[in-house]
Amino acid sequence: MISVPIHSQSGQPTGRNYEFDPAELVSGAQSRDDLNKQLLHDAVVMYEANRRQGTFKSKGRGEVAGSKKKMYKQKGTGRARMGTKRTCVRRGGGHAFAKRPTDFGYTMPRKALQLATRMALLSKFLDGEAVVVEKLSLERPQTKAVAGLLKTLGLAGQSCLLTIEQHDPTVWKSARNIPSVSVSPAVELNAYKLLQRKRLVVTEAAMNRLRGKTSN
Repeated sequence: MISVPIHSQSGQPTGRNYEFDPAELVSGAQSRDDLNKQLLHDAVVMYEANRRQGTFKSKGRGEVAGSKKKMYKQKGTGRARMGTKRTCVRRGGGHAFAKRPTDFGYTMPRKALQLATRMALLSKFLDGEAVVVEKLSLERPQTKAVAGLLKTLGLAGQSCLLTIEQHDPTVWKSARNIPSVSVSPAVELNAYKLLQRKRLVVTEAAMNRLRGKTSN
């Protein structure tokens, strides 16, 4: 059983603990050794590959300007033979192996990604890198409020992921100016977002939702 103290929105302990069984997230998992590190690695590699734009392109011999005629006759000049001015050995010529736009994206099975998300979430609690807050709601965008919360929790200057129950523009605007801090609703959480940041701050409502159903 995992038990983590619950903090208020100001960062002060509330005297309550958030408890849950690790098996609710990953069946049979009780320690970090029970997590599939290869699956987490594969998920991160997939998300990184899908982020690649692949819009690079260079011109081959058939795409550069210039005549296809030989620059001079092959024999009788005393010089080395030379082809067209488009050849890759001359300045301004085409590339021998020209680059083409490439799509590096691929997908993994949906259930594998969901399991990777749950494993990444559980690893944060097993490593003591997760903090549970009672709630995180602001009336207006205020960076000072989020920065004060992180400072009280001892997370100032660390990379941190704030996980809330649902999309909240006010919370997002309040945290976007803080370096290495990102915000994610529970339904958009995935293994890449969890492993990208060192610390995790999750609301009690978001954690309840994640225990019920984890989205990829």
